[in-house]
Amino acid sequence: MTTGELVCASRFLARVLRHDPALAGLRLDPQGWAGVDDLLAGCRGAGVRLTRASLAEVVETNDKRRFALSPDGTRIRAQQGHSVDVDLGWEPSVPPALLHHGTVGRFLPAITAEGLRPMTRHDVHLSRDAETARRVGARRGAPVVFTVAAGRMHADGHVFRATGNGVWLVAAVPPEYLGAPVTPSP
Repeated sequence: MTTGELVCASRFLARVLRHDPALAGLRLDPQGWAGVDDLLAGCRGAGVRLTRASLAEVVETNDKRRFALSPDGTRIRAQQGHSVDVDLGWEPSVPPALLHHGTVGRFLPAITAEGLRPMTRHDVHLSRDAETARRVGARRGAPVVFTVAAGRMHADGHVFRATGNGVWLVAAVPPEYLGAPVTPSP
């Protein structure tokens, strides 16, 4: 697949496996898994050409490792970011002292007043390093990065979970745990 085809396929898979499984005629199980054969058939029905090999390429080359295949290769799911009701089973974990969140400037007033909220997703997504957070924010414009006092939040009783691709999840981040926003250079 070309780079453009990989990006298009990845975006379609993210939409189907995180937000709208019915778009490909799927139902996710309670842990977010879908059968690979069902997904491939659903993709064909939606006009998206994917083979088992091209699906494996999308999973392996996705820069954020958004998708996971089951050990036997028969099921697939998104690692996080769902707006549909699933329980991915990520266990509570002790976070590093600091984590990071990338966003764009238009959200600063709301974040400063209310903190980070999951919006349509189940959790707020945090990155281990500022560079990853910068790239996340840059998807929607000029990035702004917040440092999150995750260690202090955890000590205060907030529950964190680490996903299979290194994203940290938390229900919300109250404003008192946020550092000043930084606009990093590219």
